[in-house]
Formats: sequence, C-alpha cells, structure tokens
Amino acid sequence: MSVLIFVCVGSRQYPFDRLFKKLDELIEQGLIKDEIFAQIGTSKYKPKNFAYKDFLERDEFKAKLEQAELVISHGATGSIIQALKKGKQVIGVTRLAKYGEHVDDHQIQTIEAFAENKYILPVFEMDKLYETIKAYQDGTADVVRWENSNPNAIIDLIDRFIQENYEFEDKNSEQNSKKLYPAADEYTLQFKS
Repeated sequence: MSVLIFVCVGSRQYPFDRLFKKLDELIEQGLIKDEIFAQIGTSKYKPKNFAYKDFLERDEFKAKLEQAELVISHGATGSIIQALKKGKQVIGVTRLAKYGEHVDDHQIQTIEAFAENKYILPVFEMDKLYETIKAYQDGTADVVRWENSNPNAIIDLIDRFIQENYEFEDKNSEQNSKKLYPAADEYTLQFKS
C-alpha cells in the first residue's frame, strides 16, 4: 500500500534543488514507490516524478501534513515540530552553505538536537536519503515518539537561566509596582559575578 511522503522546505529565498533531484533519482531507480508531494519553495529544479507546488497556503500545508505518514523536512524547527506534534515520522535534511542552500550551516545543529533525542532521523548528505527513508519503511528507525508534556519548558528554561545568572535592579520601584508590565528600560540586568 502506498503512503504519502510529504516534503516541505519552507518559503525563504534559499533553493533546495539537491533534495528534489535526489528524490526524482530514487523514484527513477524504482527505490521509492510511495506517493510524494513536495512544497518546493524557491527551488529552481522542478520535480519530474512527483507532484509539487512552490508554496502552500496554511490550510493546504495542514492537510498534506495530516495525510502524510512520513515527512521530509528541511532543518527548520517549526516544520519539524509541527510534524512531530501530528505523530508523523520525520526525516530532517540539512540545507548546507557549501551548496548555496543557506547562508550558514545552522540547520546541522537543529537537526542534530532532534536526532540526538531520537525524535527524527537526520540526513546531512543526499547519499544517505534512501537508507533513511528505508529505515522508516522497514521498521528499523531508532526513534521515539515526540512528547511535549510541558509546553512552557523553553520559557521555564530561559527564566531559570536569567534568574540564576542575572541580578535585577529596579530603577523606579515605587512607580513600577503600580504597572502591570513595566518597560524594560526601567530595569537594569547585571550578570552575577
């Protein structure tokens, strides 16, 4: 039975031709038989063997995400988390500066963080794409289900860091006590030594 592989690469000005060429190649070789739908963004290469659109409206994106069993995403945190929240299998593919796919290689760190926690399978070079897809298809992917039991975890982490590392000095404590949200310039942050 064929499943949908949904490929999403965002809407920024960076093309990701390398990914779409590799997917076409894998289909031509008969290695991928599942249906693929891709949101190709600003990529110059137009896929020959699968359906695509340059950009998707929010509702279209959500519909494709719902239909998909496997999501192949560029290394954007938002795209990856959306897929994980929907319980999808995710492959994170890094855009690399050396191919002109981004200004730097920050997507490596993003994908490594998700992969080290076993939420996704990473692909850094296209020669690993098929074996990574196959790992999901044959059930050998070493991943765990995404669970975000504390949606405020990142806020709590930042708050804890600030509390542990900085001292607050209220420049005008009497006036600020009457305000619900005092302006940031009414406080001084100093690193604790």
